[in-house]
Amino acid sequence: MDLTLHTDNIRATDDLEEFVQKKLSKLERYMPNIESVYVELSQQNSHRGPDIVVAQITIRHDRGAILRTEEKLDKQDYNSVKTAITNASDKMYRRIRRFKDKPRSKRLRERYAMTQEEFTMAEPLPDDLFPEVEDTEEEAVSEETVIRRKVVGVTAMHEEEAIEQMELLGHTFFMFFNPERNTVQVVYKRDNGGYGLLDPEIV
Repeated sequence: MDLTLHTDNIRATDDLEEFVQKKLSKLERYMPNIESVYVELSQQNSHRGPDIVVAQITIRHDRGAILRTEEKLDKQDYNSVKTAITNASDKMYRRIRRFKDKPRSKRLRERYAMTQEEFTMAEPLPDDLFPEVEDTEEEAVSEETVIRRKVVGVTAMHEEEAIEQMELLGHTFFMFFNPERNTVQVVYKRDNGGYGLLDPEIV
């Protein structure tokens, strides 16, 4: 398992690197054949209150599935970084549980689901060790207008695959290329439950 740590406005000390390694080295025990784990730690300066510490963990499985979690919290001291890593790590175990346990269509099973061999290799997730942590990340809203331009890579997949990938990432929307329609589409979570699909049309 290839683990990469990237920091922004946070000093990557030996102690911090050792903590990240120890915290995430267990992942492959519960989800075999992880291709890479990318950990990004950053500190966002705030002029209206405490600085914000952000820990984001991204897992790439060797068959293409991507799982991502994020934790944001106010910085109190140096241990705030470790707390953010711990919380993001706990959320990742919830993602892995969903990846392993949620029923999928035949197409999704063929593309993403763990093989029987991997299930045999994987250890069961201990509920007492990794408690349920609600995904309640809230984006900080600035009073100033912020414009961000970002290139988004889209993958060819079908609607149910896009929904599954959105859930694994913990997002409320997901952009993908639908080969049946030969167009880019966006699936999203509806506030009153269920999913919606944005199908672009030139007018």
